[in-house]
Amino acid sequence: MKRKLMMVERIMYVDAHTPLNCVFTAKIQGCINPDNLNAALIKIQKKHPLLRVYIDNEEEGGPYFITNDRICKIPVRIVERFTDQDWLKESQTEWYRDFNDENKPLARVVWLKSASVSELLLVLPHCICDGTTLVNLMREILSLVDNPQQELETYFSFNSVQELMPATFNANKKVIKAKIFSLIGKLFFLFKSTETQFNSGSDYVLHWKLDQEQTIAIAEACKRAGTSVHAALCVAFIKAFEQVKGNKAHEKVISPADIRRFIPEIKQDTMFAFAPIAELVIGKNTAAGFWELARKVKTDLTNKIEAMNVYEMLWMGEYMHHSVNKMVKFLKATNGTHDITLSNMGRISIPKTYQSFELETVYSPTVAFPWRNPNTLITTTFKNQMDFTLMSNNTFLNKTEASMIRDKAIEYLLANIPQLTHA
Repeated sequence: MKRKLMMVERIMYVDAHTPLNCVFTAKIQGCINPDNLNAALIKIQKKHPLLRVYIDNEEEGGPYFITNDRICKIPVRIVERFTDQDWLKESQTEWYRDFNDENKPLARVVWLKSASVSELLLVLPHCICDGTTLVNLMREILSLVDNPQQELETYFSFNSVQELMPATFNANKKVIKAKIFSLIGKLFFLFKSTETQFNSGSDYVLHWKLDQEQTIAIAEACKRAGTSVHAALCVAFIKAFEQVKGNKAHEKVISPADIRRFIPEIKQDTMFAFAPIAELVIGKNTAAGFWELARKVKTDLTNKIEAMNVYEMLWMGEYMHHSVNKMVKFLKATNGTHDITLSNMGRISIPKTYQSFELETVYSPTVAFPWRNPNTLITTTFKNQMDFTLMSNNTFLNKTEASMIRDKAIEYLLANIPQLTHA
């Protein structure tokens, strides 16, 4: 493979000197056979083409994904485990370790190891993965560690955006529109300041879980109210930002969607990085109640997702490569007009029980965006427990304020759940 990074991948690549890594962690009770783990990583590397490439940033017209047939196997760094919080420390360490060696793959594993409990941390650069990718890879790893005789079917990666387009997609009719948008993009960034306002403070992550009773009660209350858990979380955090940040709050959440719902050519077990986004807004100081707002957000999100033309979005993005460097600089320089990016990955479909170990829990992925506004909330649900990671930078949103936002959002959410309020 020698494929130029798509525009959407290029943004998440940032540049050769700025790591942007995702870390996904599984906590395991029981015995992990080290030989089985290494064999499992060899098999997933053989299956997924993007685990056998490096990124060439030097050749003109790049950066490119380039296959290296002699690339090393996925490395495992073993660290002695002492506490249940060690995974957070190691996650933050992995945020800043780059993937710049052409002889090493774009993935690695940290094994936090003790006599009876382990965490496996899967680390990938964001330019080759989304949340679905992380979950699928962890599922494959655990399955192969449990049963090393399994075989995985290798697939071929696409070589251009055009290969993802359906037969009905008429690119010729889109050329003029693409060129107009390209020109608009040039003009937009021409008049926008891209002088970086550095986040000089430290990146951080807040992590917490809801118990089973709370998680189940929230899901049931959302169903009765005709809305979704995602919409309820959006309202709770928008309101929490309003309470903590006052007039500085934007009343807006950015919500990523799984691209696989739009493009069947990208399978559930195919590695991919791009997630189209919808902006969800609640008017300032609205008098509407919690559930009314949650229904409005759900309707708004549904309408925006249905209106997305992701094929066109991907294809037209390839006309914007000349603006990518300015886009990245702009993201590093602007406060944005949203409060937070909220990614609800939903129920994690990884088996709980294996022959020699049990998957006790998974922790929501962590990531430290290098943007001026890095506010990111990721939530997952496993064994009927909702898990949260909230990431930001102390310069943009100090940790004390972030903790207040977390507490107020959860308090507001739980206060509107009848089963919990009257317990």
